Amino acid sequence: MSAPAWTTPEQIRAQLQRRWDDGSLLAARLSGETVFPLSLSVRAPAAAALAAQFDEARRWIRALEEGARPAVGHGYEIVWRDINHRQLGRNRLPEKIILPSAEDALRLLGRLADARRFDALAAATLAAFPSLRAWLARRPVTLLEQAAAWPRILSILRWFVAHPRPGLYLRQLDIAGVDSKFIEMRKGLLAELLDQVLPADAIDANASGVRQFEARYGLLGKPALIRFRMLDPAAYIGGMSDLAVPVAQFASLFPNVRHVFITENEVNGLAFPDASDSMVIFGGGYAVERLADIAWLSDKDVIYWGDIDTHGFAILDRLRAALPHARTMLMDSLTLLEHRTLWGCEDADKRFVGTLQRLTDEEGRLFAMLRDNELGEYVRMEQERLGYTWVTQAITVSIEKS
Repeated sequence: MSAPAWTTPEQIRAQLQRRWDDGSLLAARLSGETVFPLSLSVRAPAAAALAAQFDEARRWIRALEEGARPAVGHGYEIVWRDINHRQLGRNRLPEKIILPSAEDALRLLGRLADARRFDALAAATLAAFPSLRAWLARRPVTLLEQAAAWPRILSILRWFVAHPRPGLYLRQLDIAGVDSKFIEMRKGLLAELLDQVLPADAIDANASGVRQFEARYGLLGKPALIRFRMLDPAAYIGGMSDLAVPVAQFASLFPNVRHVFITENEVNGLAFPDASDSMVIFGGGYAVERLADIAWLSDKDVIYWGDIDTHGFAILDRLRAALPHARTMLMDSLTLLEHRTLWGCEDADKRFVGTLQRLTDEEGRLFAMLRDNELGEYVRMEQERLGYTWVTQAITVSIEKS
């Protein structure tokens, strides 16, 4: 056995530091919980080994005493126990360490000023928002970490309470000393606080996470865009063929075309050949649901071209919920089997393995074969792997079939 195994002043401070780091010392100041005097256990030499390590034990005791409250004026006190040793006679060993008060513990850690800063910040917060008491007890260290920013954070909370669901962009919020970047960098923290101070009807419970901060609290977010290309020069819009516009503007477009292709792969959308009376929409995966509000699509010949894999058919199924007349291109067994050497694999953990209700019989059979691995494990045929000549022929045939 050696002296380092016995409790040292550094280890006493480390025990207190853990209570500071987990916030319990600060939380007790807020709750009024009785923590002090605080008793800490001591690892001391066993009486049987004391004779063999007597000099080390004396040095260890001296170090503890030199760091104790009687010696330095604050910090811990030592509780002793007497022992009678057969060889050494009567001696005393440290039995417990006692921190008499919060001030002793905080001065030992060098955190007294931080604790007083916490008290002031907590008092100001509770004066404005009593409902934040439980949050402060859970996240006291966060309050200190944000001390410099806290007055501005409170200003933001006051503004939202006064202007619930404002219908503005972040850039438009007129809060003294606060810019939009300040809010952008603290969306997660602000969301925790706003959830506590705002009434339930000012919060969209269906919007969660930092990316949906604007939707959750009634701000305007970056509008979703639909990108499309006009494939017939006669249908160009102001001389432009490749555009991306907000969904609402796309809904009022009413393009002068008959055929509307939807493809999920951006490169395929860019490489889509010119075609008379036609346009192509960049689908964006499951974002095809944005097309549900585009009324003029119900009068168009809609042709969907997705990957031949479980998600490709799942996206098709969702599209048909809004556009039941949509048909497919290059999502058939012949296309899949003719390109066997180009097959890839779906992620085994992310495949769609549910049931789809809006597929044709042929589509449903192919989907089931893919889902059930009848053609091999996790088979997929990505759009961009298909030969370009094969694609252009399919486009021509799709237009002729309408």
